[in-house]
Amino acid sequence: MRPSKSVLLLVTVILSFQLHAKMRVEPQNWWVGMQSNALQIMLHDQGIAKQQWQLASYSGVSLKSVTKTDNPNYAFLNLEINPSTKPGVLVFSSKSGKRFEYQLHARKANSSKRNGFDSSDTIYLINPDRFANGDSSNDTVKGMLEAANPIERGGRHGGDIQGVINALPYLQKLGVTQLWLTPPLENDMPSYSYHGYAITDFYTIDPRMGSNELYRELSAKAKQHGIGIVMDLVLNHFGSEHEWMTDKPTSDWINFNGEFANGKHATSHARQTIQDPHASEFDKRQFSDGWFVATMPDLNQRQPLLATYLIQNAIWWIEYADLSGIRVDTYSYSDKAFLADWTKAIMTEYPTFNIVGEEWTSNPAIASYWQAGKVNNDGYTSSLPSVMDFSLQESVIQALNEKESWNTGWVKVYQSIANDFLYPNPDNLLVFADNHDMSRVYTQLKQDLAKTKIAMTLLLTTRGIAQMYYGTEVLLDNTGSNDHGDIRIDFPGGFKGQPSNAFTGQGLSDQQRDMQQTITTLLNFRKQSPAIAQGKLVHFSPKSGIYSYARISEQQTVLVFLNKNTAAKSWPLAYLQEVIGQHKQAVSLFTDQQINITDTVTLAPMSATVLIIE
Repeated sequence: MRPSKSVLLLVTVILSFQLHAKMRVEPQNWWVGMQSNALQIMLHDQGIAKQQWQLASYSGVSLKSVTKTDNPNYAFLNLEINPSTKPGVLVFSSKSGKRFEYQLHARKANSSKRNGFDSSDTIYLINPDRFANGDSSNDTVKGMLEAANPIERGGRHGGDIQGVINALPYLQKLGVTQLWLTPPLENDMPSYSYHGYAITDFYTIDPRMGSNELYRELSAKAKQHGIGIVMDLVLNHFGSEHEWMTDKPTSDWINFNGEFANGKHATSHARQTIQDPHASEFDKRQFSDGWFVATMPDLNQRQPLLATYLIQNAIWWIEYADLSGIRVDTYSYSDKAFLADWTKAIMTEYPTFNIVGEEWTSNPAIASYWQAGKVNNDGYTSSLPSVMDFSLQESVIQALNEKESWNTGWVKVYQSIANDFLYPNPDNLLVFADNHDMSRVYTQLKQDLAKTKIAMTLLLTTRGIAQMYYGTEVLLDNTGSNDHGDIRIDFPGGFKGQPSNAFTGQGLSDQQRDMQQTITTLLNFRKQSPAIAQGKLVHFSPKSGIYSYARISEQQTVLVFLNKNTAAKSWPLAYLQEVIGQHKQAVSLFTDQQINITDTVTLAPMSATVLIIE
């Protein structure tokens, strides 16, 4: 019996739907009115390169060419979108009957003029899996390789985007103005996937974290609380379970031919080879092309199709999630010519945006190489606005743990900041006491509350953009273990069954409450202080265990005294005449008391004193 025409039609529709559902389209949509009129759409499907594509007539949009590679499962559509093009739906079809629609959206008003994070901000770094579990239903997601395992230090604990949304009132009260989440993108790896840096889908939020729509909701709700979103992007590598490992878009998509070779092709981490005028080409390649580990294959950004893919991916997330900044993981490990193109493309599209790159070195000569405006001997030109100040982080810890002498203690901090002459814009450096890859500041300072308060006061009042790791405000600690799973400890109150709750204060110790109040005072002061936001830094050579400095704007001067001594000091102020001027009174930030500043000031033992002159 022959099937009826209606049955044949139904089968055809089903097959057509299955074919369309299987085809991957990235980016999945775009926007009109962008600075660049070029758009590359990557299509991935079995034998897709055999298709001959046409674009239905659409005013202002033309299909300029189709790029095919040595893999027949990929095709790259190259479009030109005129500035006057209106939003709508593009329709692509092939001669074989394959068809898909592509949405062009209108941009949000003034999207290109968005302001990025700056020196008035405090960025609060969260590893979302360890912060708060707002939706227990997605702790384990059927079909994904790793299930929840909250008792395992390297397992997934169930924290998610909904947990961050629920915490927004707390973060606003604390004084946070920006949130940096470690990558919430899909990490569908068999194990140790909670950290987010082994990405298996660059356009999809991990279902155990939530969804693309929920991430966008987080951004919108955060803005209602005066908080921006900084996305953590990875350009250097990806997760080994990504489909690219079994179906590479091009043969040269992954460095070292897609092989880790039992560590033979591991990165050397010798970042200095980039600047070293004597470095061999072998050493340069081993650093830039080498893999971190076998589960994080290294991307070849010299491949032009991949370079465009990564540029467009960043722009897509900025537009889609209304971001106020980007943090780039392992910045210098990517191809440096690509990095120049990547940063330039984004900063051209968003001139007042901000991007901070991770260059983990305590040598400011190496770190400053990457900041926009630096004139480098090799002619390299970067468009990266900000870099992370690892030099200052290391110096603060050393200063507080060392005894004072001519070459130890506070002089380490003084010298680190004195090296600012190497940077084109030291006010746009990211300063921090710790982060998700190192022991917590309270741990590094040997569980000393007073030293921790001094360190945080310094980093929240000196020049630069402040970044604070989640839980610092309640003295989270990893003493006894350097395991990343313990450094990224669960936030108290974010998970069921915890004995204490930082959100409500229930169960916190007196020391934790003290630290939380200190941080709240500092962060909320930063939010409204013109001297901290835009003021000049003038610091004074440390002496007698005291490091002092001033932040100076037209409206306000802030004096900071950091006393390492175990005894109180009656501290003469004559040397500060150039910053105090004719002022006779100041207000203490932590006590609200009026302080006479005509002669001396009393500094409590092992303490930070912050005086405000209006």
